[in-house]
Amino acid sequence: MKTIKNTGLILFLIGLAIFSALPFLGTFSLSSSEIDQWVEQKGIKSELFAAALQEDVADRSFQGMIELSPVIEKSLDEANAAHRKNREYDKVIYTKAMDMAAEIGKRAGTGFIAENRGLMWWATFGLGILGALMFILPNVVLLGAKGIKNNGIYHRNATNRGWIAWGVFFYLIAFYLVLYFRPQYAVNWTYLMDPISEKLSGNPAGHWFVYGFMYCTVMVVMGIRMYIKYRHNRYQMIRTTSVLFFQIVFAFLIPEIMVRLQMPYYDFKNAFPLDYDFFFQWNLRSLINSGGIGIFILVWGIVLTLVIVPVMVYFFGKRWYCSWVCGCGGLAETLGDPYRQHSSKTLLSWRIERWLVHGVLVFAVGMTLMTLYSFFSETGTVLGIKTSGVQNAYSLFIGSLFAGVIGTGFYPIFGNRVWCRFGCPLAAYLGFVQRFKSRFRITTNGGQCISCGNCSTYCEQGIDVRAYAQKGENIIRSSCVGCGICAAVCPRGVLKLENGPEKGRINPTEVLLGNDVNLMELVNRK
Repeated sequence: MKTIKNTGLILFLIGLAIFSALPFLGTFSLSSSEIDQWVEQKGIKSELFAAALQEDVADRSFQGMIELSPVIEKSLDEANAAHRKNREYDKVIYTKAMDMAAEIGKRAGTGFIAENRGLMWWATFGLGILGALMFILPNVVLLGAKGIKNNGIYHRNATNRGWIAWGVFFYLIAFYLVLYFRPQYAVNWTYLMDPISEKLSGNPAGHWFVYGFMYCTVMVVMGIRMYIKYRHNRYQMIRTTSVLFFQIVFAFLIPEIMVRLQMPYYDFKNAFPLDYDFFFQWNLRSLINSGGIGIFILVWGIVLTLVIVPVMVYFFGKRWYCSWVCGCGGLAETLGDPYRQHSSKTLLSWRIERWLVHGVLVFAVGMTLMTLYSFFSETGTVLGIKTSGVQNAYSLFIGSLFAGVIGTGFYPIFGNRVWCRFGCPLAAYLGFVQRFKSRFRITTNGGQCISCGNCSTYCEQGIDVRAYAQKGENIIRSSCVGCGICAAVCPRGVLKLENGPEKGRINPTEVLLGNDVNLMELVNRK
C-alpha cells in the first residue's frame, strides 16, 4: 500500500510540475491578416493600437506569454495615452491591458500545447487526479478500523507548518496572484479546458473556467479523502456529499449551461453580500435587459438574501449554508481539512475576527447602498465619493486579495477558514441571526468530558469548544459554522448538534456532572 501511495505522489508531482511550467512555455504568433480580422471583429476604433500590433506583433514568433504580453500591454497603454491626450475618448480601449494580452494570446497560440490539448490535459490534470487518488485511497486499509484518526498530525511537515506546508502556502498564493492579476499567463491552461468548455457553454475556456474546473476537481479528490477519514461519522459523509453537489451542479455546471442557452451566467446559491457585485450597475442592467430570466434572477437574489437565508438560519443555524452549500466553505472543508488545527484560539484572534468580519459587512452594505443610489439617481458619485472607486477598492482588497489570495493561500499556515472567519460578510450576517434568533445549538454533556482537547484543536473557527464542554454549556457562538468536526473527533460523544426547541436543553446555568440526578429529567423532557 505504501508503494502505491509513493507512486501516486510521484505521478501527482509530475502532473503538478507540468501544469506549473505551462505559463512559461508555448509559441505565439499572429499573421497580419489575422490581426486585421481580430481588430474588425472586436470593433476596435484605435488605429494607433491596430498599427502597433501590425508593427510589433504581426508575423513574429514569441516564446511564451512572458515575451508577448509586455509588447501588447505597452502598445495598448501608449495608444490609450495618446487618445486621451487628444481627447479622442471614443477611441480609448477600456479593456484592462492584462485581459487584452490574454485575449490576443489565446488567438495567437500555436505549437505543441495548443495543438495537443487532450494529451496535455492528461499530462497535467490526468496525472494529478490519478496520482492524488493513488495517494489517498490506500488509507482505507492503512487507517485501519473506522474511528478517529488524528495520530501524528503535529509530527508531519505537511500539517505542522513544516517546509512542505510553507511550499504549499507559497504555491497557492502564486496561483491566485496569477489568476486575479496576471490572467494572460494562464492562456496555456485554458487550451487544456477548451474541449470541456465548448461542450458545456459552447465557448472556448477562459481562466475563470479553468479555475472553476480545478475548484470542483480539488473538492472531489479531497472529498474522497474526507469520506475515508470520517467514514465513522454519518453527518460528515452526508455533509461532504452536499457541498460537492452544490459546487459542481449549482456553481459550475448550471451557470455554464445557462450561457449556452443565451442566459446570464449565475450561481443560484451565491447569496449577497458574498456575491458582492450582484447590485453593481452593470449587473443590474444586464439582468434587466435579459428579459424574464434576468428579472427572475434579480428577484431570486433579493429573496434569497432577505428571506430564505435568515429563515434557514433560524431553523438550522448558519451551518445550512456555510458547511452544506457554500463553495468557499466546501473548499475549506475538503482541501483545507488537513490544516484545520492551525486556527488560532487566542482572545486576540477573536477580537480581530469580530472587528474584521463585521467591518467587511459594513463596507459591503455601505458600498451597495451607494451603488443603488447611483443606479436610480443616474449619478456616479455619492457625497463626493466615486461609486466606481469604492467598488474597485472592495473588488481588489476584499474580493481578490482577502477572499482569494489570503482566504485560500493561507490554509497551510493559519487554518482553513481564514476567509470565512475573518472576512466573509455573509458569514457575519448569518452569525447575527444564529447568535440571537436560531434554534441551532451544540449541546454538551460536561459529565462525560475528559478534557482531551480534540474538539478545540480541530475547531476551524477558533472556538475553545472544550471550555464549553467542561461546563456543560450550549455553544451558540455566531462564528460557529456547524461543521460538526468537534463532535466527530470527540471520543466520548460529549457534543451534539441540534436544531430542536430550546426547551429541554442543557442551559449554561445548569452545570451538570455525570452523577447529577437531574440529567435524566432533562433528557426525558426532550
